[in-house]
Amino acid sequence: MNKDFSSALRPAIVMTLLFATLLGLGYPLAMTGIGQALFPAQANGSLVRDDAGRVIGSSVVGQAFTTDRYFQTRPSAAGKGYDGLASSGSNLGPTSKALMERVTTDVAKQRAEAVNGPLPADLVTTSGSGLDPDLSPTAALAQAPRVARVRGIGVDAVRRLVTETTETSVLGDPTVNVLALNRALDRLAPAPR
Repeated sequence: MNKDFSSALRPAIVMTLLFATLLGLGYPLAMTGIGQALFPAQANGSLVRDDAGRVIGSSVVGQAFTTDRYFQTRPSAAGKGYDGLASSGSNLGPTSKALMERVTTDVAKQRAEAVNGPLPADLVTTSGSGLDPDLSPTAALAQAPRVARVRGIGVDAVRRLVTETTETSVLGDPTVNVLALNRALDRLAPAPR
């Protein structure tokens, strides 16, 4: 009996070590190497740099824009707002009092910023990850009058900029990357320093 156990234990240990090495080290290193070789920008976080080469954000992770002269992103439920270490939705259900209060506050904020008419849902609701960098074109266009007024430029120029930065895909709805839109806005009408 003891001999059967030891003869069965040796192959189990060898296979465990083999697969731990292969799948725990070999496969991740191979995927990292392939990612770096074929898709270096994406593998390193899709970082966006300014003209001086400083990292100012990522095209795939949202960030908060807090001044009126910029388009605002969707609300974030990730930590204290766009915290990549706390990526998640709020998990609040449609009957949650906390969700209703937060959405009511966000609706009041949008109304105070002169966003009139029906509010696009993505202006007052969080995404599943809490880190969504995109808005619907409707949500961006709803903010155009405020941005134009604060920047002192024509609302038609701002709306045209939203249309120009709208991205379409075969599988999903059109979206506007808020960081790309705000960078294009700064090129159109630089913010006062």
